[in-house]
Amino acid sequence: MEVIEIKGRLINRYIQQFPAEVAGILSSFSITEIIHYLEQSPVEIKIELLKNMNASVVSDVIEALPNSTFKGIFETLDAYSAAKLLSRTSKSFYKKKLSDFPERKSKSINEAISYPPDAAGFLMDTRIITFHPQNTVDEVLTKLRSIGDRKVINVHVTDTQGHLLGKVFIQNIAISSPETTLEEILEPSDRIQVMAPAEEAVKTFETGKIINLPVVDYDNYLLGIIRSDKLISETQKNASEDALAMFGAGREERALSSPWLAVRKRLPWLQINLVTAFLAASIVGIFEDVIAQVTVLAVFLPVVAGQSGNTGSQALAVTIRGLALREIQTDQWWKIARKEVLVGFVNGIAVALTTAIVAYFWASSFGIALVIGTSMVLSMVIAGFSGAVVPIVLKALGQDPAQSSSIVLTTVTDIMGFLSFLGLATVLGSALGIF
Repeated sequence: MEVIEIKGRLINRYIQQFPAEVAGILSSFSITEIIHYLEQSPVEIKIELLKNMNASVVSDVIEALPNSTFKGIFETLDAYSAAKLLSRTSKSFYKKKLSDFPERKSKSINEAISYPPDAAGFLMDTRIITFHPQNTVDEVLTKLRSIGDRKVINVHVTDTQGHLLGKVFIQNIAISSPETTLEEILEPSDRIQVMAPAEEAVKTFETGKIINLPVVDYDNYLLGIIRSDKLISETQKNASEDALAMFGAGREERALSSPWLAVRKRLPWLQINLVTAFLAASIVGIFEDVIAQVTVLAVFLPVVAGQSGNTGSQALAVTIRGLALREIQTDQWWKIARKEVLVGFVNGIAVALTTAIVAYFWASSFGIALVIGTSMVLSMVIAGFSGAVVPIVLKALGQDPAQSSSIVLTTVTDIMGFLSFLGLATVLGSALGIF
């Protein structure tokens, strides 16, 4: 009895001192045995063991954990680490488990685990088979035979912490001697960041040299693989839907859809566009008398509105991409807006100088040149701010920024462009000799 107790203490001591090494050993044990050793360890050691365990085993272990053990581990983990482990499990499992978390943490984990449609992570299969460099060809073949997956083209090799080291083609395994280690026949592997645009994965597949593309996080931790057939179908679908949404057509509409479906999807946005156009026109109407006195002001209205619109569209595109790829969160709105305001101000100064020079020679008026130059800076700053804030606000309200932002932004830039130019001309007109 005493010898058994001492042996148990030695094992626990070894597990606590070398969890990464133990994780590799445990990966060859049965699920029941792995859980037994997990439950004997402190929560921080449990976490280290799961993080370093073979990807092909850890999903089954997590799904078999008793509720109390599961809760103790995942309440301790930060949202990103929890998402990384839960992504190995089935969707139905982690969805059910997330409902037991506090709402704030559940939302954070769900955002981290649910990759946007245009990111590489959305296309990957997380249930993969990995091996370590020290595994022999005989061990690999034994494992592959037990799984019975005939689609395996190559195996992915990671270190004990799950970082991708490379790949080994199945034909090289087949012709190598049983005692050969994977380290001896290891080859470099292409890989893609989990939040990289899916277009990058397409370009990699276009080389024709790979069938499966490993997906890693920013620490080179292997998260899953993208299979070529999945990539092709999903990217075609998402690209077409986004293009439809950006131009105000329905995501469901197709080239051969019925005319009534097209009308139903497009007409609401055309009506909204009409309303916003009248709003912009009403601003011009307010200054009708001013334009009647100085008709040259009407010539420069499209210039101000056009430049502010382009500035807003640039900020909008960058912000929507950041939201889609989870590079930014809605609570970072001020940081993004501040950057776009600065960009708008610097660009506005440069564009205003050029515009003012042209306006001076065109209208032979220093006053008009000063007004349009000042208006250009103001409208471009406001446009940059709006281009950053509008999609973030819509995202926070649960709307689709890709479908709604452009209409709101166009309204803001047109109104503010006309208002700043005609307003300054009205206020400063007498002092600058415009009238």
